[in-house]
Amino acid sequence: MKAALLVESLTGNTWRAAELIGAGLQSQGWEITGLSRVRRPDLASVQQADMVIVGTWTHGLFLVGQAPWAAGDIANMPVMRNKRAACFLTYALDAGRSLDRLSTAVGQTGADVIGGLQIKRNRLEEHSEAFVERLLGAVERA
Repeated sequence: MKAALLVESLTGNTWRAAELIGAGLQSQGWEITGLSRVRRPDLASVQQADMVIVGTWTHGLFLVGQAPWAAGDIANMPVMRNKRAACFLTYALDAGRSLDRLSTAVGQTGADVIGGLQIKRNRLEEHSEAFVERLLGAVERA
């Protein structure tokens, strides 16, 4: 399998999670075609990929108004019909329904969103590993 990662990061946590996810997938024999920003996607890497992984961070007030950062930009990414996608977002305290909103935005590109995971910023390694395990399981079942 080949995967492209598209990420928006404010403090570096989301980018670090993407690197951990990419490394985890590579350790399972996947090829990473690219790691780029959502706002400047590497279109060639997306085109080469079987799976597009989209990650961003949660913004909003501490317990209300949480949303995925750049959801509008994500929904307006290049068309990804016939691509499977998975989403993740990093958060500090509470992500609310941000993952659902992120999945919806990615789905608006035409991608088939097969799952996602919230990654707490102080548990990047553990949650990134869980994301890889879940993604591998979802791909096997598909």
